[in-house]
Amino acid sequence: MSQGIDRRGFAGGAAGLAVFAGTKAGAGEGPAGRWLAEDIRGGGVVDRIQTVLDIAGDGRVSGSGGCNRIAGQARIEGPAISFSQMASTRMACPPAVMDQEMKFLSALGEVRRWRIDGPRRKLILEDGNGAVLVVLARHAG
Repeated sequence: MSQGIDRRGFAGGAAGLAVFAGTKAGAGEGPAGRWLAEDIRGGGVVDRIQTVLDIAGDGRVSGSGGCNRIAGQARIEGPAISFSQMASTRMACPPAVMDQEMKFLSALGEVRRWRIDGPRRKLILEDGNGAVLVVLARHAG
C-alpha cells in the first residue's frame, strides 16, 4: 500500500517524522483541534465510520482513518499546511472502511492549504490549486 502511508506502525514510522517540524497555529480560528471527516474528494463518507483528524497546536497529528490509528506531523504556516507521511497501525477492516481510510490518507498527502468555513464551522483542506480534498467538522468527542 503506497500512496504516502507508512504501515510500519507508530514506533518505526514516528522516528522519521521529527524532521518535519510543525509550527504553532495562530490564536483564534485555525486548523488545530479535533475534526471529523464529512467529505473526502467529493465522495462523502461511509455512515458511522469515524475518520478523525486531531491537529495539535505544535503540529502533531493523530487520529483514526476509520479503521487504524494514525500519527504524523503537520507543517502549518499561515494558510499553508502540509502533512508528513502518516504512520498507521495495521488492522484489517471491511473493504468499504479500508477504501475510505486509503482515500483519506492519500488526500492528506496532497493537502497544501487550509481554511475555516466559519458559518458552517468546517475545516476545508485543499490542494495547491484550491480544489477541495477534505471537509471536516469540529468533533466534540
